[in-house]
Amino acid sequence: MSASAVIFYVLASIAVLSAAMVIWSRYPVHSALYLVTTFLSVAGIYVLFEAEFVAAVQVLVYAGGIMVLFLFVILLVNLKDTLGPRVRLHATFSSLIGTAVVGLILYVYSQGRVPGSPGAAPMLREGGNLQAIGTSLYREYLLPFEIASVLLLVAMIGTIILARQKT
Repeated sequence: MSASAVIFYVLASIAVLSAAMVIWSRYPVHSALYLVTTFLSVAGIYVLFEAEFVAAVQVLVYAGGIMVLFLFVILLVNLKDTLGPRVRLHATFSSLIGTAVVGLILYVYSQGRVPGSPGAAPMLREGGNLQAIGTSLYREYLLPFEIASVLLLVAMIGTIILARQKT
């Protein structure tokens, strides 16, 4: 087993365990710290796959900016009354969706449509990593990119509304 495979398995294990701790932690601030650990582990995996730009964006945007936003929301919003009997319903629904997503990923991987899977054609990096990402992002994935930006805008507006509510 190569050193990169060992590093991948260590980072993947850390990411999965810290993602599980995000859900199981009793305190919201601890959950946020586990989420930072997950983000950093995923960034390390991106570096292993030679996606340095995506790793840098992962650290700057998610582990930096988004987590600061989450921590401000956690500190500004009273979370004592928001968690209750609905948590079990949400946990069940989330686990069903998570299982379906994992099954879909394994199916796509087994069909050889993912770069790096056994039946996939090798991905050529003609103009470098950044040019390949930009070309792919704005040609093939423009609609999902715009949907993600609108979702982030809605999340930011929701954060402001929650923080400004009178208690």
